[in-house]
Amino acid sequence: MRLEELDYELPKDLIAQEPIEPRDHARLLILNRGTGRIEHRRFYELGDYLEPGDVLVINNTKVIRARLRGIRSDTKGKVEVLLLRPDESDERSWRVLLKPGKRARLGLKFVFGEPPNQVSAQVAERLPDGSFRLIFDLNRDEFFSLLDQIGEVPLPPYIKTQLTDDRPYQTVYAHEPGSVAAPTAGLHFTERLLNQLQDKGIKIAQITLHVGWSTFKPITKEIVEQHEIGDEFYRVSKEAAEVINSAWAEGKKVVAVGTTSVRTLETVAVDYHKVEQREGWTELFITVGHQFKAVDALITNFHLPKSSNLLLVAAFCGGMEKVRNAYEEAIRLRYRFYSFGDAMLIL
Repeated sequence: MRLEELDYELPKDLIAQEPIEPRDHARLLILNRGTGRIEHRRFYELGDYLEPGDVLVINNTKVIRARLRGIRSDTKGKVEVLLLRPDESDERSWRVLLKPGKRARLGLKFVFGEPPNQVSAQVAERLPDGSFRLIFDLNRDEFFSLLDQIGEVPLPPYIKTQLTDDRPYQTVYAHEPGSVAAPTAGLHFTERLLNQLQDKGIKIAQITLHVGWSTFKPITKEIVEQHEIGDEFYRVSKEAAEVINSAWAEGKKVVAVGTTSVRTLETVAVDYHKVEQREGWTELFITVGHQFKAVDALITNFHLPKSSNLLLVAAFCGGMEKVRNAYEEAIRLRYRFYSFGDAMLIL
């Protein structure tokens, strides 16, 4: 598939700068991937398309305050660090993006925060992909606690509004810290809607995939299959796998909430409509032609052009034609796009 097939023009004023309130009042475009038929609803009407026994698979990851602003120990110049993921080599080690980073030599030290909420770090390695490995002077648990005091949630660059409260960028069910970006399809759920769905008999399966920055890195290869997606940590518990497998055994459907849930389910699929308990790092890159084993329907947002998320949606729909038609319709009707935007349900 060529990169230009994933491109489209979006008026800038359709890029949502803040979430709608209440969350579940976002618009919901329903796309039938078989017929191409489109309907327009509100997110709180999601239950009209689900049956008792169906399963919603939600990603319970929590966005950490992954942006740190500090100073160099030598020149006292300002530095900005974006935490990418913990590094397995050491309890105090993280892979990060560093800005500015061209002159960051090994052993260079940085300081973040003010006493008593202060942490220092040292450059341990420059990695081939342009990122760095930093060693902090706190272990992981201590560091996570301090992040709430000294870090900032790293909003995507197309969101210009500064949030004074992190909660709009967290799902209501987020509780496993580790992501640098939100699984945004889940932002539309409220406690009230989740309770209504469960009262109807719809089941919830919680899985975890910590969203990495590479998920949102634009595809630059002209042949999109040559793109390399980064690895992300996932976990599917025994309980979640049993709920999902039981639904299929009863002839019910499994609905993935977001592309992160899709990647996780397809990673742990061992056969058609069968997943297993597992955790680890996934580098699964879903492109058109992928044979989906573990997802019957998908809830997702409207994604950036030339992104791996848009490519995954195209793969789920068997190509870009129906997706392009849906996007053109959404633009015509002035849907809100990207992280704080409206949603799609693809059946």
